Amino acid sequence: MFVTTSYDPNGAQLEQARVLAAQFGGRCLQRRQMTLAQLRERFGDEDLLIITKERLEYHHAGRQPLFFHPSTASIRVKRLLKGEHDPVLELCGISPGDRVVDCTAGLGSDALVFSYAVGAEGAVVALESAPVPGFLLTQGTKTYHSDVPGLNEAMRRIDVRTVDHLEFLRKQPDDSFDIVYFDPMFRKPITESASIRAIRGIADDRALSEEAIHEAKRVAARAVVLKEHRDSQEFERLGFTVERRPSTKIAYGVIRCS
Repeated sequence: MFVTTSYDPNGAQLEQARVLAAQFGGRCLQRRQMTLAQLRERFGDEDLLIITKERLEYHHAGRQPLFFHPSTASIRVKRLLKGEHDPVLELCGISPGDRVVDCTAGLGSDALVFSYAVGAEGAVVALESAPVPGFLLTQGTKTYHSDVPGLNEAMRRIDVRTVDHLEFLRKQPDDSFDIVYFDPMFRKPITESASIRAIRGIADDRALSEEAIHEAKRVAARAVVLKEHRDSQEFERLGFTVERRPSTKIAYGVIRCS
């Protein structure tokens, strides 16, 4: 991986580039006036982490850049502010004060809505095992600014950990979270989603293990929830009862623990 900046960086950006290059075991490059194509041609690496004044961007194999953004979470929180319902929150049964662990957080869209819903009395832990998405999520939840009321506070409250979910779950006491949530990379991809195309191949794409679900059922006081393609065989394989959302390609499976 190469780490560089936008054109005309300031001193803080240059220092951040050096620090991140060391953190990821990459190489820090001076951008000068080179385009990304010129950087790749000259130095021969497809993976670039770029520090701009607005955000951190990860460019991988010619795909759309990957960066933190609340994405659909902003839309969902706006709807909640209007008094509308959120189907995922209702399915999970999430209320203020609840404890939720998102085991496959990606860039945190669901974790952000969970954090907003549980409020300051609750807790949301977001796990992402892949280093780059985990780093972008960690930095984004600390620094991103939104004009949506309550969204910044919800972001700052999320406890982001770059760790494998099974390793984390094994260490948790029984019934230590109300909800354990999984949104893994779908076995059957939804190719229309630009955000999923950007992260596929970077995030952990392993199928969930039966051991992970076993540990999740032990850790969850109320329910384990799985988001997957509506035609996925994962629900049956892992023992989930399917609840489909009409007119979408996404379905949710639930295992009730109480």
